[in-house]
Amino acid sequence: MAVFEGCGVAIVTPFKEDGSVDYGKFREFIEWQIEEGIDAIIACGTSGEASTLDDEEHVNTVKFCVDVVNGRVPVIGGAGSNDTRHGLNLARRIEATGVDALLLVTPYYNKCSQEGLIRHYTATADAVNIPCILYSVKGRTGVNIEPATVAKLAQHPNIVGIKEASGSISQVAEICRVTPDDFAVYSGNDDMVVPLMSLGGVGYISVVANVAPKDSVEMSRAFLNGDVARARELQLAMKPLIDALFADVNPIPVKAACAMMGKMEMTYRLPLCAPSEEVLARIRHEMEAYGLL
Repeated sequence: MAVFEGCGVAIVTPFKEDGSVDYGKFREFIEWQIEEGIDAIIACGTSGEASTLDDEEHVNTVKFCVDVVNGRVPVIGGAGSNDTRHGLNLARRIEATGVDALLLVTPYYNKCSQEGLIRHYTATADAVNIPCILYSVKGRTGVNIEPATVAKLAQHPNIVGIKEASGSISQVAEICRVTPDDFAVYSGNDDMVVPLMSLGGVGYISVVANVAPKDSVEMSRAFLNGDVARARELQLAMKPLIDALFADVNPIPVKAACAMMGKMEMTYRLPLCAPSEEVLARIRHEMEAYGLL
């Protein structure tokens, strides 16, 4: 059963100039997302710069999000590790914050086998009592979850879906073919939402929703309501903006875009840093063209 349908924002984590989490701005940003109609919030994922948060900050940031949301929409906590023992501990701690589900990125750098993925995810799902969503993003982790592996993992009662960010529509089609009808497939690519949903996907986990939540939500809802033409129109209209938000490593551009909108400071933790003037100009141009500035 899907944790949510439609558009979940992979929410950005605001930082103060000293690099600490800016909880005041985070509260305002969460409230704005809910006001704009977002279907779910994914806290401390890739876009939330979780890889530069220590475990205490990570757990506290997810807990803050859960408390602010207060049940109005599902909150999904980002977790995962290249060390299964560490990942299990983090998953349990994030479960204790009251999240509705976990988003579990593949182990990175180790580049384990498909059997290793099965054992890793099974151990993690066994350790918690809430739904788990797999997160396959080979471009970042170096590890792809093959469709046959997804099918095997989908048999676990706690593993309910996947954020699929391989960029391969063929792989998405095979995953949709070999998994049960109630296994939720979410696009991890903003520019492939309509194609993925046409194969049976139930929505997406979005970067662009950080700056254009209303239209991002409308795109998936239009498709779910049978208005494919409107969904396609929005998908194509957002394409230049989406491309600009990936002109540098995510979440560098989207945080810059949020700063242009006055939502937060353009502050990162190394090794992430501000984009070049060329990239900033491109982001500003597309934001203005889309009517966001």
